[in-house]
Amino acid sequence: MVNIKYKSILGLGCCLILGMGTALGQTAVGKKTVENETVILDFKEGDKRGIILPWILEENQVDSPVGGTLIFDSKDKKVKYYKEGTNPGWVDLSIHEGQVDLSIQQAYAENTAITPTVIGSRTSAAKGVLVLETTTKAMVLPRMESPHLNLLSPQAGTMVFDTVSKMLCIFNGNEWSFWKVN
Repeated sequence: MVNIKYKSILGLGCCLILGMGTALGQTAVGKKTVENETVILDFKEGDKRGIILPWILEENQVDSPVGGTLIFDSKDKKVKYYKEGTNPGWVDLSIHEGQVDLSIQQAYAENTAITPTVIGSRTSAAKGVLVLETTTKAMVLPRMESPHLNLLSPQAGTMVFDTVSKMLCIFNGNEWSFWKVN
């Protein structure tokens, strides 16, 4: 079990880069290189771990979210992303309510003095523990075969890409949601 020291849990691959400070280039986690020049953050394929999103007490506690912000809302027990534009707001990616044991965090005070790790730029106006700041590159999620069968104990807020079904898979602490882009 990981010793949780912050109210926001990044988890697995992301925690490997928290101590890096500001990184301007591309970052590979669990492998030596990224997939190609359009990738800013890439994870080793087939590793049976995923990204765990920050556990926020409720969506309204996120100050000035920017489009694409992803959270696990522990009040609603759902994974959400923030949509900018003509009808901005939080969009539910979980479908049903999940579950989360917040007691593993409650003994620890949030450290608000943490300087964000920014990859792709020297600074960012976005607030977060890990900020990927670029207009020309994308993050590639951890990829694995059938995560709903192969991840033995996923945490609430886990995100991966299923290489078999070709879907985004999101675990809300109770069940997986599968998102396919046409």
